[in-house]
Amino acid sequence: MSRASIVGAYNTKFGSFVKKNKETGEVADLASIYELMYEAGRGALSDAGLSGKDVDAVWVASCAPGLFAEQEHLASLATEIDPEGLRFKPMTRCEDACASGSVALYDAIYAVEAGRARVALVLGVEKMNLLDTKGVTHALATCSYWPEEGAAGMTFPALFAEYAKGYAARYSLDEGTLARMLAAVSALGYRNGLDNPLAHFGKGGPSDKLGLVTAEAILALPPEKNPMIAAPLRLHDCSLVTDGAAALVVMRREDAEARGGRSVEIAGLGHANERIALSKRSNMHELLAGKEAVRRAYLEAGVSSADIDLAEVHDCFTINQLLSTEALGLSADGRAGHDYLAGRFGRDDSQVCVNLSGGLKAKGHPVGATGVSMHALLYKQLVGEPIGAAPERFDPEIGVAFNVGGSAVTNCATVLRRRR
Repeated sequence: MSRASIVGAYNTKFGSFVKKNKETGEVADLASIYELMYEAGRGALSDAGLSGKDVDAVWVASCAPGLFAEQEHLASLATEIDPEGLRFKPMTRCEDACASGSVALYDAIYAVEAGRARVALVLGVEKMNLLDTKGVTHALATCSYWPEEGAAGMTFPALFAEYAKGYAARYSLDEGTLARMLAAVSALGYRNGLDNPLAHFGKGGPSDKLGLVTAEAILALPPEKNPMIAAPLRLHDCSLVTDGAAALVVMRREDAEARGGRSVEIAGLGHANERIALSKRSNMHELLAGKEAVRRAYLEAGVSSADIDLAEVHDCFTINQLLSTEALGLSADGRAGHDYLAGRFGRDDSQVCVNLSGGLKAKGHPVGATGVSMHALLYKQLVGEPIGAAPERFDPEIGVAFNVGGSAVTNCATVLRRRR
């Protein structure tokens, strides 16, 4: 078991915090990368009942702030969260594409376990909407294997479409069956997102206005409302381009227990990398490295898939939610889509609830913040302060975050356990 615990967490509102003038192309920033970062850091410290002076080191996750917001050397700006308390503290930025947040948390955990830090602040932030669609697509494509993929015009929807095609071929799924499975995943995310006050697509948003709470409603959309992006993936199979931040406070487990109050043990973690180029992989129907990360996390925590109450999984695309559900052992290989079609994994499930936050599909996906956000919202669920939907049939004790970076290249699985 890891010897670290989470003792505080905060998640900003997620959304598109810009105002764009279509005639002039002028973009007004309504919530800067700096403001989002400071809000999350201050919120997490307040939630933990600590201040900057109590923190020994800071880790900041951000995927591509230089491309998205023209700000490299981002970690140093965490000083401004509490200038008196944090000035002269060591600060490090972590980048691992969409898994940057989990990797930042892991680095903080390693420092706490090594005795180099007693208290660590972990931040995740991304400001994506200053760019137009072309700019966002290019920034994200730099997280692919550029010589073979990004440089050849391969986008991330296209990369994950290869997984969708591989999955369909492996399990003999016709086009209509796969479309229904993927729509069931989207609908679950949208339903849960309606109850998350922090979600990008929440109440009053596009999914709410269009009534996209069932697979049937999504499948009934006309092509102009749900265009094909990279066959077989359509618009509503893709996660959102989002601005937002999240933060965690981590300390030694024995210190967390001694101080009393709320805390959640980091019971186990697994971090496994796949070969980055799709051309080097033969298993385009499963997340092999993801399964290895999960195996390690479960082994360290002393749990199995049957013990998991809550899961936040990386639904950057609906196909990856199916693959992630199977990597976690919550569904048998090839069966996740059937389970979602059968109504599994909602808040009324008697065994395990998946993406109660709405996931990347509805909560949003500010790429560098996503991993931190997953852990922050699981923490809130496990300490009895859920943000949004909560399990209806049980009191959760064990949660797992499954976060991937790139085309399922960096795979991070974390088991969290409520302190007894």
